[in-house]
Amino acid sequence: MSSLTSNQHVLDWVKEMETLMTPDNVIWIDGSEGQLRALREEAFKTGELTELNQDKLPGCVLHHTAKNDVARVEGRTFICTTKKEDAAPINNWMAPDEMKAKLIPMYTGCMRGRTMYVIPYCMGPIGSPFSKVGVEVTDSIYVVLNMDIMTRVGVKALRQLGDSNDFVRGQHAKADIDEENRYIVQFPEDNAIWSINSGYGGNVLLGKKCFALRIASYQGYKEGWMAEHMLILGIEDPTGHIDYVTAAFPSACGKTNLAMLIPPEIYAKKGYKVWTVGDDIAWMHIGEDGRLYAINPENGFFGVAPGTNEKSNPNALHSTMKGTIFTNVAHNLTDNTVWWEGLDKNIPEDAQEWTGLAVDGKEYVADGGKLAHPNSRFTAPAVNCPCLSSEFNNPQGVPVTAIVFGGRRAKTAPLVYESFDWAHGVYVGSAMASETTAAATGAVGVVRRDPMAMRPFCGYNMGDYFGHWLEMGKKLGDKAPKIFNVNWFRTDDQGHFIWPGFGDNMRVLMWILGRCKGEVEAVETAIGYLPNAEDIDVSGLEDVTTATVKDLLSVDKDLWMEDVKGVGELYDQIGERVPAKLREELASLKDRLSK
Repeated sequence: MSSLTSNQHVLDWVKEMETLMTPDNVIWIDGSEGQLRALREEAFKTGELTELNQDKLPGCVLHHTAKNDVARVEGRTFICTTKKEDAAPINNWMAPDEMKAKLIPMYTGCMRGRTMYVIPYCMGPIGSPFSKVGVEVTDSIYVVLNMDIMTRVGVKALRQLGDSNDFVRGQHAKADIDEENRYIVQFPEDNAIWSINSGYGGNVLLGKKCFALRIASYQGYKEGWMAEHMLILGIEDPTGHIDYVTAAFPSACGKTNLAMLIPPEIYAKKGYKVWTVGDDIAWMHIGEDGRLYAINPENGFFGVAPGTNEKSNPNALHSTMKGTIFTNVAHNLTDNTVWWEGLDKNIPEDAQEWTGLAVDGKEYVADGGKLAHPNSRFTAPAVNCPCLSSEFNNPQGVPVTAIVFGGRRAKTAPLVYESFDWAHGVYVGSAMASETTAAATGAVGVVRRDPMAMRPFCGYNMGDYFGHWLEMGKKLGDKAPKIFNVNWFRTDDQGHFIWPGFGDNMRVLMWILGRCKGEVEAVETAIGYLPNAEDIDVSGLEDVTTATVKDLLSVDKDLWMEDVKGVGELYDQIGERVPAKLREELASLKDRLSK
């Protein structure tokens, strides 16, 4: 197929890619259903995809990645800037010329005998002044079909771009899926992403973390907006008024569950509703009225499958019922559907585990004895979501009332607290820590600092990133959203979660909105403003009383002093670019705790 555009910048770059990787064919993705259907059929023939039961799961397919290629690889992810200090020290860095010299030989001729697909895509609603365009070349039909779900693909994206040169150049090649030569590299100064030797989601869907966070965070820094690892949800009250909240949590800490929250009965009966704008990424700009507005740059959900079920997140589950790509889940051969741990208690008798090997009921060969990989995924169109916001495609985005930070802390952080002001809120975000999960390779259960849940995704120096947050606060002035911290994961001495979580998290969000509107009091403490326990509505909860909430709001000074030490170590690691204001906030907190 010939190209779809007369944009010379795009045409020249695609030609350059063709010359480098020498594919047998080049196909431009126009976004038409006919073309996508033909690609699906081709992938069924080669075994790259398996068509599932079309009566039960219409349009759904299954894919297995290589066993060595199941998650983001932070150790092989690089930010390449001219000066090391512009990327360091949280990111892996290499000089751009050195990295290119290393990778160009790997790319040379790597698509011989293959087809190169050219995917023009738009991040954010078509027609929005805040949307950005990328073009990804790839040799993977799996990538094409995922990008079609996750972004706005084809001719419409090229229309959005026009003749501009402001597009992100993404080159992906599966090559040999060689673990030792796997690289996911961002060149923020060149607006470019290079990915090689991986076939797994976050490493190869270059619109996802690579563009929407790593490159976009740098663009936002340069252009005066923010790209954040945040969900966006709307809470509609009985009068029809909607307040929007953005929230940052590290991967697998319940972001999707919160984004698609089902109101508990006490709120549902009164007429409250919750609407999903986004479950993972928010691009935030200052609007004409001086308030902060958020758009979701994505068009779908790339969710963790294990633990998603009718009780934990019915809206996410229902989103996967059609037109969805399942990756590394188990294949239920009895009825040609899918299964994962936590879906239901009916472990399939006749199944293939996530590696594609058949199992006889109980014997799982795969690591960890799981039928589905712990980081197995679903790629589902946002339009499937029963609670999708009517503002999802609003080109101006939605106004943000509150910003929430959170992570998994067994004992330290209380259920919820409010920062004293924006600068203190930036400190709270910078101090975020959580216990690691299977979403990233490496050990599970280790507490690690993850500022604003952006540690793996910030495309420039983290100290400058903190400075940019402070700068945005100055620009917003008294129109800045209030900033809060939540922790759904406090445990008792037996290690059981005390707070019920899921839909009941709305009880905490209601207190947050009450604070934003000045309708509810709070107690000033060393760490911030804490609720009065009786102001968190626990009516209808069996195991949670006001006394339980009191316990969940307790602050252990020794644990907090330990935490202050951890934040100090993080700041020292980041170095001299940490804003003085944040070191002052840290010193003030230490001082308040010692009193």
